Amino acid sequence: MSTPGLRSRLVRGLTAATAVASLATGLTACGGDSEAATTTDGAGSGSVTVGRVSNGAAKETVIKVSEVKSISAELPAAIRERGELVIGHGVLPAGFPPLDYVGSDQKTLTGSEPDLGRLVAAVLGLKPVERKSTWENLFVGLDSGKVDVAFSNVTDTEERKKKYEFASYRQDNLAFTVPKKSTWNFDGDYKNLAGKTVSVDSGTNQEKILLEWKAKLTKEGKQLTVKHYQDKNSVYLALSSGRIEAYFGPNPGIAYHNRQVANTPRATRTAGEFSGAGASLQGLIAATAKKDSGLAEPLADAINHLIENGQYAKWLAAYNLTDEAVDKSEINPPGLPLSNS
Repeated sequence: MSTPGLRSRLVRGLTAATAVASLATGLTACGGDSEAATTTDGAGSGSVTVGRVSNGAAKETVIKVSEVKSISAELPAAIRERGELVIGHGVLPAGFPPLDYVGSDQKTLTGSEPDLGRLVAAVLGLKPVERKSTWENLFVGLDSGKVDVAFSNVTDTEERKKKYEFASYRQDNLAFTVPKKSTWNFDGDYKNLAGKTVSVDSGTNQEKILLEWKAKLTKEGKQLTVKHYQDKNSVYLALSSGRIEAYFGPNPGIAYHNRQVANTPRATRTAGEFSGAGASLQGLIAATAKKDSGLAEPLADAINHLIENGQYAKWLAAYNLTDEAVDKSEINPPGLPLSNS
């Protein structure tokens, strides 16, 4: 997909009922790099409830889904015999609604990413076992084998393909958010970042993109200041206080936040979008497993089964993410290039 088409799309806000602060408190209270709350629908139940305890970020929807024997037969023997799919979520310390966070009961891991993981596990005939960690430790878990697969808004990149394999499931669109009163817009041109102070999350593909823009500006004799914060509460406090001028992050989370604070003194707006794979390629979010794990094919086949049978569309609709749908899951599709030119 070309960048002009992406930029022209309207950003829709996602409904929400509670503040980010309450979500952060709930997630932190659940502990460190440990197992998350048990999932709501076990293997063989015949259905998965998406949007449960979602703090208004999704419409609770029961989706019928059962094991597909021809797909579960593709699983590595060790996982098939174990009967569990260990799913990693890089959500600590504060999560990122509506994608991956702790719900209104202050214990259940919810959001579009955990819910898709549960749907995929159901197709594979496996019990989903969810583990939460910091973003960095998400990949440590994959490397060590403590986690089978990550469903946590992970972007497919060529750098990550050196260690991981992917099964895509959603478009990856990034966005800048600014205070509503700000007149600044990105307009798809990194030159418009000159002189700005922008926050981005560490270890993400959007950080890679932003730092490459920073390097270009430096060569041109211009400055871009990049700041990092531990959680989204700190990011938005910095934005409202003027310590940063913009935040660059996943579009769904930014749209959610814009809607959430629309009628407050801290109101924000989207100041431009950008593909998570750079200027010339549509970015993709993907289920992520250790390279040569043997999981990419059954994961992709499970996702394609959900697409073909309508469960995927219901999942996206529940979270108001229909605009980020893909036609099919691909194994290791082209991702963010090693050099984002």
